[in-house]
Amino acid sequence: MVDATAMAGKVPALNPLQRAWLREIGMEKVWLRQDASQPRSPAAPVPARAGSGAVDGAGDSAAGGVQDGPLPKTGASADADSGAGADAAVAGDTPGAGHAAVTGDTVARGVPIGVDAATAGGVKPGAASAPQARPPARPVKPAPAGAGSEPAPLQPPPTAESLAMLDMASLRERVLECTACGLCRGRRQAVFGMGAEQARWLVVGEAPGEQEDRQGLPFVGRSGQLLDAMLAAVGMGRDRDVYIANVIKCRPPGNRNPKPEEIAACRPYLMRQIALLKPQRILVLGRFAAQTLLETDAAIGSLRGRVHALKTDAGEIPMVVSYHPAYLLRSPGEKARAWQDLRLAASL
Repeated sequence: MVDATAMAGKVPALNPLQRAWLREIGMEKVWLRQDASQPRSPAAPVPARAGSGAVDGAGDSAAGGVQDGPLPKTGASADADSGAGADAAVAGDTPGAGHAAVTGDTVARGVPIGVDAATAGGVKPGAASAPQARPPARPVKPAPAGAGSEPAPLQPPPTAESLAMLDMASLRERVLECTACGLCRGRRQAVFGMGAEQARWLVVGEAPGEQEDRQGLPFVGRSGQLLDAMLAAVGMGRDRDVYIANVIKCRPPGNRNPKPEEIAACRPYLMRQIALLKPQRILVLGRFAAQTLLETDAAIGSLRGRVHALKTDAGEIPMVVSYHPAYLLRSPGEKARAWQDLRLAASL
């Protein structure tokens, strides 16, 4: 039923919701002909009367009435009364708010007056709603090799017999490719060792840290600088007199303490390095290194300050235990004891 105002020739401006109802009852074209000669003004949203089920200026809709109550302020969904299963999404008529696809009783947000809502949405009336265009996906960073798949199976740990015929170069390649424990799955690279192969001293640390894992070299960063200073104090140099290695060749996650099975898997590599280097003495730095070579669980405080002997096939090698440089950086008061250990090793 047409409003009395329209019958009097004074055609009010329509909002998108009113136009939808006129189209449903077949009065839109008649209304447009009456409205063609009338000047237009910006249409304001017309709230529905509570409990009426109809919209002002559109009359009672038998095809798909709006749910009783005030209109929602945003594009919320309301079940249609027609039983067709379509949702009536009621949106504001703000220009430029976006052109959503419409079907049945759905009114497109931002469709200007005079443009058919279904045409603006690119969907024929009564058809299923077309999916809205999505922004282009961000490029996905390639996953690391092996990510998302089962980890490679671990190989059996090396034995002294399997390493007995390897020279230093072959042993190095074996260590870099080692998968004898779970540390291989989190490392950047294994840290074999560095220094003079005709070394007077062998310095044995515990395990690589973050910088060692990045560079593939033992004792770098602040710990390495302190170690170099300690060696220089007794007339030793990293490149000409000393070979440096670790008990563990791969960095434990988060610099945690190495596990017994990880130490057991790496110990044959260290023992083969000792057999090839034949150092005059060994300086052991840190609790785990001392306990591994001496095969004891004694505290480092009870192991330092005296000379131990490491038994090898070529004979016994004198060994001195001291604090790890990383510990000395945290506890500078212990540097005096570390200096005593260095002088003991030099006196041999």
